[in-house]
Amino acid sequence: MSRVTQIRTLIALIGGLFSILAFAKPVELDEISRKEVAERIAPIGSVCKEGEECAANVGATVSTTSGPRSGEQIFNQFCTACHTSGLLGAPKKDDKAAWETKLSAAGDFSKLLGNAIGGIGSMPPKGTCMDCSDEEMSNAIEFMSGLKP
Repeated sequence: MSRVTQIRTLIALIGGLFSILAFAKPVELDEISRKEVAERIAPIGSVCKEGEECAANVGATVSTTSGPRSGEQIFNQFCTACHTSGLLGAPKKDDKAAWETKLSAAGDFSKLLGNAIGGIGSMPPKGTCMDCSDEEMSNAIEFMSGLKP
């Protein structure tokens, strides 16, 4: 088959597909399908301007914390994936030598804490615990390392 014949065949196929799509009748949706589609494409949020009725409830949140979480809680929820296995060079929990090395490289505990808060190496800021306070991050380091500030 020559190159010209191949191109003509391809054009004929594309033209045929286009005509099928162009002249096809749309499928009627039943009421359930319409609701499902509407739910899938519905907005997930809204913008509320100051002064509008919806703005009255902005900022109203319920807080259930009764103080900072323990180092163990933070470790179990956010740190365990890397600091249990040593993934990507993370110092393992209870590995005194590795933590002492990190501490001496940082200079002091507050700088080590600053590294954890800001992120260092492969560790993202706060180890992905974006709602952790500095005190909670300190608690987690103390729990993993045995180091004290």
